[in-house]
Amino acid sequence: MARFSWKQNENETSVKEAVGVVREYGEPLPPLSDQDVFGAMFDRFADAKIVLLGEATHGTSEFYRARAAITRRLIEHHGFNIVAVEADWPDAARIDAYVRHRHVPDTDDVAFERFPTWMWRNEEVADFVNWMRDYNKERPEDDRAEFRGLDVYSLNSSIRSVLDYLDRVDPEAAKEARGRYGCLSPWQSDPARYGRAVITGQKKPCDEKLLRQLQDILDKRIDYLESHGGEQFFDAVQNAKIVHAAEHYYRIMYEGATESWNLRDRHMFDTLQSLLARRNNAKAVIWAHNSHIGNAAATAMGWQGEFNIGELCRKAYRGEAVLIGFGTDRGTVAAADDWDEPMQVKKVLPARPDSHERIFRDTGIKCFLADWRENLLDELKDALSRPRLERAIGVVYRPETELYSHYFEAVMAEQFDAFVWFEDTRAVTPLTHAHGKGMPETYPFGL
Repeated sequence: MARFSWKQNENETSVKEAVGVVREYGEPLPPLSDQDVFGAMFDRFADAKIVLLGEATHGTSEFYRARAAITRRLIEHHGFNIVAVEADWPDAARIDAYVRHRHVPDTDDVAFERFPTWMWRNEEVADFVNWMRDYNKERPEDDRAEFRGLDVYSLNSSIRSVLDYLDRVDPEAAKEARGRYGCLSPWQSDPARYGRAVITGQKKPCDEKLLRQLQDILDKRIDYLESHGGEQFFDAVQNAKIVHAAEHYYRIMYEGATESWNLRDRHMFDTLQSLLARRNNAKAVIWAHNSHIGNAAATAMGWQGEFNIGELCRKAYRGEAVLIGFGTDRGTVAAADDWDEPMQVKKVLPARPDSHERIFRDTGIKCFLADWRENLLDELKDALSRPRLERAIGVVYRPETELYSHYFEAVMAEQFDAFVWFEDTRAVTPLTHAHGKGMPETYPFGL
């Protein structure tokens, strides 16, 4: 996730000046324990159509709780009705059914059981999900806030979802779909092997068959909509799109990080646009890593040819998209040593002296909002307009190689419209089966 190219040199005087400016304009935030008051600090962004809320890690409690408080406020008081997160569509669909009081499929599937489970299966997300369910309870069905996934990794479960849908509405079409998806059968549980097989010439690509399957579902739109309704059809189409995109993703992932990154974020942006197009007066809140929601054009990622959902939103929606980053100096984080390895509570090292985070830390303000969008604060923007290092911790954290593994260059004033700072943070609390006691059987995390 992180990118690093050259070490930033900056004289001590300019750093002190930047610290002074950020200290002057930083607005202290109330405690997260007072969700309503905390969320009210973000009313200034309510005129946007899309508010993108980031995170500097995938395992920090304060980031999740802050995003929940902001999102609650935007839903309750400002008409936002879509929460779209950096997560797989089928898993989020289970949560969405729960929060909108729809039937949760009675299957063996458990939401967010694939690595990294703690990213969405944690107490902080569970609290927010249950709040959404309570909020929606007395509202008309068409007016309920929805919870959606934007990501592209759910090849196996998306295939199963498409086939389940076609089995119900068109058994003959289901048979044909099984034939087409059979092209991927040996690799569904480990799609990275499919990509290797294609690139080494051991397997012909399946993309044409998958595209034909998607087109067949779209061609029967009228029949399916008339007999079975729009929500199930939309879900099937989205899963068919994911299968096609995921095949492409795993096929090109060995060709280079840039191509696969761009495909993934383009898919997330296209999914967001599909969600917005389905509702009147649609307004969305996005939860994703800073590396996805910040403007990539202002970072080393963009300078290497990568774009992201934040950059695409800024180009498409201009001032109607607000990009808000989150950061921390130190504390603990839920992360693993490597992919598919167990979660650990790891100690986060204090920020490097040549980083944006160090400037925020040296203000001495424990928790604050820096907003250079609404007030057009040129002095604050100027202070954050110099390229500096910025930290990105994903589901893997390697403190021993932190500089090269987790820092990249960025111009913060162009990357975000505002930034939320927590000096000291702690790891999220993963859900355990003990949390399921007393919950209804449809509880979306499958506990």
